[in-house]
Amino acid sequence: MSDAPTTALLAVNLGTPETPTAPAVRRYLAEFLSDPRVVSIPPLLWKPLLHGLILPLRSGRSAHKYAQVWLPEGSPLAVHTRRLAEGLQRELPQWRVRDAMRYGTPALLPALDALAAEGIQRIVVLPLYPQYSTTTTASVEDRVQQWQARNPQIEVQLIRDYADDPQWAAAVAASITAHWQQHGRGDKLVFSFHGIPQRLADAGDPYPQRCRASAEAITAALGLSADEWELTYQSRFGRERWLEPYAEPRLWELAQSGLKTLDVVCPGFATDCLETLEEVALGFTATVAERGAQMRYIPCLNDAPSHAHALAALATAQTA
Repeated sequence: MSDAPTTALLAVNLGTPETPTAPAVRRYLAEFLSDPRVVSIPPLLWKPLLHGLILPLRSGRSAHKYAQVWLPEGSPLAVHTRRLAEGLQRELPQWRVRDAMRYGTPALLPALDALAAEGIQRIVVLPLYPQYSTTTTASVEDRVQQWQARNPQIEVQLIRDYADDPQWAAAVAASITAHWQQHGRGDKLVFSFHGIPQRLADAGDPYPQRCRASAEAITAALGLSADEWELTYQSRFGRERWLEPYAEPRLWELAQSGLKTLDVVCPGFATDCLETLEEVALGFTATVAERGAQMRYIPCLNDAPSHAHALAALATAQTA
């Protein structure tokens, strides 16, 4: 009898350029921004704008930002995702664990193909987006459903959301507590989630409710009262209205109100990446300092054992 695993966990993150260079960033952004789940403008209108204006303008600027946070081993998102998958493999020794990216490499569909070729009979797909959104989780779900339609002999289960999962929330709360024990506690804890256009929420995307569910689960685990924390949204792009309050202007208001130390955490991101490291840890910290306050960024869970343990429990619950 073979002892080869028949069940696999595929942890799927957003994606990243392969190098912090303009050509690599352009390839990555071209794939990312061509997803209709991300940009809903009709392709006939969007593609000329994307390739004629946005990619030429953004690729070089984004490459410079990536270069500021690039690790010796590669992109922070890729490095931390790979290490998290290794931690999940230790938690699930009877399973096969792999990581994949929705955009870029290692690509999602080839990763599924490879698991099928290895004889896997059941795959649990875990998008590393704690809070469900049509812009993120649903895009992974689209691809997985396309793949399963071609591979009906393999059972595939997708974890759509874990925004208020108790073990995950406890892991985030423990990381905040550890930060406070080392650095002292700030005057206010600010949650910064990646934003989405307000029109998507108005159309029924549950993302803002799921972000609030995460913040409430984490602050309940910390024992915080309502006046000790705030929820904000970052990474707005374009001119239309996105979810509010916007993180950076709100941090400025808090600084100018007399608060001296602000702690910022980003639990919408499973792993640190450009948005947490360059936008928040570097950018927000600098502009808040200009307004007379200190901002301290609390890192994502990344490959913390508590993170792997919580996600492994989610996966095994799918197959119980």
